[in-house]
Amino acid sequence: MLLDVQNLTTRFHTHDGEVCAVNDVSFSVEAGECLGIVGESGSGKTQVFMSIMGLLAKNGRVEGNAFFEGKQILGLKPAELNALRGVEFSMIFQDPMTSLNPYLRISKQLSEVLMEHRGMSEEDAAIAGIQMLDMVGIPEAKQRYRMYPHEFSGGMRQRVMIAMALLCEPKLLIADEPTTALDVTVQAQILELLARLGRELNMATVMITHDLGVIAGVSDRVVVMYGGRIVEQATVHEVFNDPQHPYTRGLLDSMPRLDDPSSKTLYTIAGQPPNLQNLPAGCSFAPRCEYVMEKCQSQPPQLVELTGGRKKACYLEKLK
Repeated sequence: MLLDVQNLTTRFHTHDGEVCAVNDVSFSVEAGECLGIVGESGSGKTQVFMSIMGLLAKNGRVEGNAFFEGKQILGLKPAELNALRGVEFSMIFQDPMTSLNPYLRISKQLSEVLMEHRGMSEEDAAIAGIQMLDMVGIPEAKQRYRMYPHEFSGGMRQRVMIAMALLCEPKLLIADEPTTALDVTVQAQILELLARLGRELNMATVMITHDLGVIAGVSDRVVVMYGGRIVEQATVHEVFNDPQHPYTRGLLDSMPRLDDPSSKTLYTIAGQPPNLQNLPAGCSFAPRCEYVMEKCQSQPPQLVELTGGRKKACYLEKLK
């Protein structure tokens, strides 16, 4: 097992009170697989991995365990984490324009990674950087290597971020909304690129997104999060063909369907996501759930294993 997360809990202390961003989350990632993490904005999916990578804000506090190849990585000193980040595991952030330094050429930002983590000379780092830009589909990589970020399109900047994340050939790549703000054609290209690189490099990938459609063609398994908790875990086939949590069903029903001419209106999940400063005593989804029962209001359901290894956190025995 490459990454094993157990009972991860993340809290933020604010002037208005404590924010429960992640609540008792457990999951694993195997070498070479693609895991999709799905949920609305504020569901806690990004904070899970910010916690694991030691990138929380100063007011954040994390509890639980995260083992990378059997080694505990939560609570490591900054120097120890820096030796792992970008080398053993890397993260692609949502907005490449804010992630890349606008004042530095792409060449400088790429070569620094290899010079810092691999001890390469500037000349060798330049050769490796150009090869990686070429690998992720940047046309005329040698000529573009010394350009500034603003000279690239949005899709090209995202490819540069992927190249930077892959320079040290990490075993795990975490992609946080990698296709946000890209048009659908470029989205498809980026997703196909990540899937191909995962196969070629035998690299595990975590795809964080609010869009189930994004992970449909690339992920092996799916973790659905709501209100800082995992509400369902299953294979992609199981999630799309037989969802077992009302929230998962709601996400699927909210997707536009091109194969069903009769569906002229989009389904919407009633209500609003929960306030993470004031979570309900019972199930966080209860105020929005059409199947709500009395016990849903008082005690949050535990994530239990069903047949075949899939899991759900819901008192409803079978979603009809």
